[in-house]
Amino acid sequence: MVHAVEITAPFPNSPRVVYGQNPLIEVICQVRFPTILRISSEPPVEFQEQVRSEYPVLNVNNTTANIQVPQGVPPAIATLLKDLIPNRKLGGYDFVSADGKWKVTLTRDFLSLSTQEYRNWQEFRAHLGNPLKALVAVYAPAFFTRIGLRYQDLIQKSKLGLADSTPWSQLLRPPISGILSEQIVSDSVEECVSQTVIRLPQFNSKVHVNYGIARTVDKNEECFLIDSDFYSEERTEQNAVDGILNYFNRQSGRLFRWCIEDRLHTAMQPHPVGATV
Repeated sequence: MVHAVEITAPFPNSPRVVYGQNPLIEVICQVRFPTILRISSEPPVEFQEQVRSEYPVLNVNNTTANIQVPQGVPPAIATLLKDLIPNRKLGGYDFVSADGKWKVTLTRDFLSLSTQEYRNWQEFRAHLGNPLKALVAVYAPAFFTRIGLRYQDLIQKSKLGLADSTPWSQLLRPPISGILSEQIVSDSVEECVSQTVIRLPQFNSKVHVNYGIARTVDKNEECFLIDSDFYSEERTEQNAVDGILNYFNRQSGRLFRWCIEDRLHTAMQPHPVGATV
């Protein structure tokens, strides 16, 4: 009997946890497909009917596409984030949940789901299920050209009960903290931005990681942003999307755990997935 073996490289395996002090500020899933002109040439009436029970609020989006950057991010890292998505006219539609926490965006060449209230993968995947099903049923994209899943984590010491004087070298592993690990100069660093593209072993996929210092607008508190964009740009059939997204989700947890030291992990109050808190 041949047993399937999960390839964990390049990030080491780690227990699956949910953080009581969740550092995620936004999670976005986007699936791109060959341009379907019908989406931009006529109102998506049938699509709306299929998602309206979950996303009753409709906003027509005729503005230029711009990536949303968290408040307090330095200009240098904001520019890097914006470069990930080129500016252009969307001519799309936003379908928003009644509580405003979930948003589905439909344009002529992509469907996305975003939330700033991420709790767990099962809930996120459930919110994506119906819009993705409606896309296939109504517009029948020939295939998908890009599958992406993006996590933005903001480490804010004050929310974790950590003193502002706590050095980043005690919270982040050396490959991530970089120059902030050098005590001689760390207190003098005003901006620190890095980006890395890492090849993943499955689905011909990669992860684009941007990380560095960010500051809150209200208190100018120094924070640390880890922005991980997992993606595959190979042709993907409809029945393969779930497997790729599940893989990205698992890799995202391993990547984040690899980035942080045990002290930060403990401060965020980890609980095993499925545990009652």
